[in-house]
Amino acid sequence: MVKSLFSLGALFLGSAFLLFAGGVNALILPVRGEAEGFTAASLGLLGTGWAIGYIAGCLRTPALVARVGHIRAFGAMCAIAAIAVLTSLILITPWVWIPVRALSGFCFAGAAMIVESWLNERTEASSRGRVFGIYTMVNLAATTAGQMVLTLGDASGFFFFVLAAMVYCLALLPTAISATTTPRPLTKVSLNLRGLWKNSPIAVFAVLMVGVSNASFGTLAAVYAARIGLTLGHIALFASIPILAGAAMQIPVGIASDRLDRRKVLIAITGFALVSDALFLVSGATTPAAVLSLSALFGATVFAMYPVIVAHANDHAEPGTYIQVSGGLLLVFGIGSIIGPTVAGMSMTAFGALSLFAVTGAAHILLFAFAAYRLRNAPAVSSENKVAFQSKPMARASTPETVALGADQAELDADQPEDAPLPMELAQQDPRE
Repeated sequence: MVKSLFSLGALFLGSAFLLFAGGVNALILPVRGEAEGFTAASLGLLGTGWAIGYIAGCLRTPALVARVGHIRAFGAMCAIAAIAVLTSLILITPWVWIPVRALSGFCFAGAAMIVESWLNERTEASSRGRVFGIYTMVNLAATTAGQMVLTLGDASGFFFFVLAAMVYCLALLPTAISATTTPRPLTKVSLNLRGLWKNSPIAVFAVLMVGVSNASFGTLAAVYAARIGLTLGHIALFASIPILAGAAMQIPVGIASDRLDRRKVLIAITGFALVSDALFLVSGATTPAAVLSLSALFGATVFAMYPVIVAHANDHAEPGTYIQVSGGLLLVFGIGSIIGPTVAGMSMTAFGALSLFAVTGAAHILLFAFAAYRLRNAPAVSSENKVAFQSKPMARASTPETVALGADQAELDADQPEDAPLPMELAQQDPRE
């Protein structure tokens, strides 16, 4: 295991640099945009642009890698991401930042897929779970560090833009100079909403609403924090604490969802999310301690929903469709991520900063109501037919290759039948093609 981890070190390091730079970039843009006087609607469109680019990256990167190879494609993604950050520094206007942010989303999805494809190829079946766990923790730590580094300087200057660009360039070095063998072609994914809905209506609707809620908060949390008067250090904490709280909450949530009807667990989590939405709306909290406490409650609920939804969908899925179903839900989450920041940004422009939590609250009300309806009208999955709950990284930072990396060997083998086409039009490319 130790030898295997050393051989994977370059990939972990490259991924850490990628997520660190992404964390810096994701937080400096809304903070700087708010300081420059951008409207909340235009800042919300940054999240919309990123989500559009992210979906495009998930769909188009496999063809690009098949044409030019993993190392060249990864180097191009990192270089373009660095150029995008520097362009945002040179041309400080939302009408440049929005398409440039879409370009960043495309490059981030593509680079992450390539790293995860390498990890998937180099990981033995016996150590897959541990490697995936380490990969998830590395990315969580790198993202948090990237956000927290903003506490060390002044957002009004050029330092953080240049830092993010430099670290994007650093991300390509470990894989460029390592002796890691080139892996098989990337997982190809397409979206079949009819097939996903037939498999699990609640999973499709819930993941769409979670995309609306989580992307709204992820894009505009810094704007909200700035508008209620928090310092840059507290803004960074406000963005980071929810992610950490959501990661920690996955352990008890996973235990509960394996023992109980997952729909009941999802309804309970959504109920607590609604409590956090309401507390933001009615408390008028502006002190750092109160706001950060509420952000921890919010993150512990909203960032723990996604793995429960995926597990419930896979409880209903036919054998051999793990990657197809999970990859499809990831793209539905991306659609929600396009809708959420746009609506939340416009609402904040029209009605003020607190309307961010009116939007997240509306998404959670719809999720709660639909889940309760399905609980009443559809039978529960028997305990023996449940798949094991798996902790998931943030959906916003996941790709179809993350799904493949998190699968065990039996699931991977089942997802690659020799003589039958994969259902739902979501297939992994044959290495011989």
